Amino acid sequence: MTHQKSDGMNYAPEGRPAPVVEKGEFVFAAAALDHGHIYGQCKGLIEAGGELRYVHDPDAEKVAKFCATFPGVQPAASLEAILEREDVRLVASAAVPSERGPLGLRVMDAGKDYFTDKTPFTTLDQLAAARAKVQATGRKYMVYYSERLHVECAVRAGQLIEQGAIGRVVQVLGLGPHRSSPASRPAWFWSREKTGGILCDIGSHQFEQFLHYAGAKSARIVNAQVANYHHKDHPEFEDWGEANLVADNGATNYIRVDWLTPDGLRTWGDGRTFILGTEGYIELRKYLDVARDAEGDQLYLVDRAGEHHVRCHGEVGFPFFGQLILDCLHRTENAMTQEHAFLAAELCLEAQAMARKIEG
Repeated sequence: MTHQKSDGMNYAPEGRPAPVVEKGEFVFAAAALDHGHIYGQCKGLIEAGGELRYVHDPDAEKVAKFCATFPGVQPAASLEAILEREDVRLVASAAVPSERGPLGLRVMDAGKDYFTDKTPFTTLDQLAAARAKVQATGRKYMVYYSERLHVECAVRAGQLIEQGAIGRVVQVLGLGPHRSSPASRPAWFWSREKTGGILCDIGSHQFEQFLHYAGAKSARIVNAQVANYHHKDHPEFEDWGEANLVADNGATNYIRVDWLTPDGLRTWGDGRTFILGTEGYIELRKYLDVARDAEGDQLYLVDRAGEHHVRCHGEVGFPFFGQLILDCLHRTENAMTQEHAFLAAELCLEAQAMARKIEG
């Protein structure tokens, strides 16, 4: 498996093909190529047997680059040209964050399922509109929470927890550092209105992981804070944030997210997750083992039997994408429930809304 490791905006893991359908059985399209995560979304679906047939974006340069990566995909003249295609079952999108919700409504109104990059919304009104549209149309509004879904050690951690490897999960601690790479960022990246803020944007990954690993159905935010420590030339930007949550089942969560990764790190962020259970604990070193091993997907497990180091890279795969395809075909909810996807989004919006701004 190879992927771009220095730049998080273009991080697109590659796995082994594991098709769940025959060729042509699940056709999908891509629209709105504003964030590089669209490449990871599409690769995951293609490896699971999906056929990427069409693409649209107003920027011809983005479309040309996309078509070079995915030979055979047909550029569409407009979004409407994609939405009118009866063969398209799902539209994958990585629009500017503030445009993801409205785009999803159009896709669902056209009778197609929607698969958006995170964060899926920037306002609670957008979330409410999507909830209503899902109810009205029966379509899916799925979200690419890539830091769990497209990271093999994160997938393996979920499997181990499900098997009872660490007992009852009582706390999830999530660290999501990112490199800001100012020179390569589009203007919208620095806009509070367009991104929703740091807890809304990259915090969404962390809240989703907490809900999944803890088996939570709801949670409340105890504390949330944000700051702009280092990017003073972009006054709306937040480069640091933290939050504490408590779930309905008593499990707790602490997250810290930031845009402060130094240039000396070999990858775009030293993402870590610590999961404490009543009978053991798990640490995930997602993208590298700093100063030791450039390979990511390192899982450390301590249980009653001893200490275990599990290398997950190339061993686990990414089952979410095949499950999503089958969910779309059979109208099931095995990849992720709609309520789970929306709850993670709701928590990040609520945390962002209540966050205190530290002036530093």
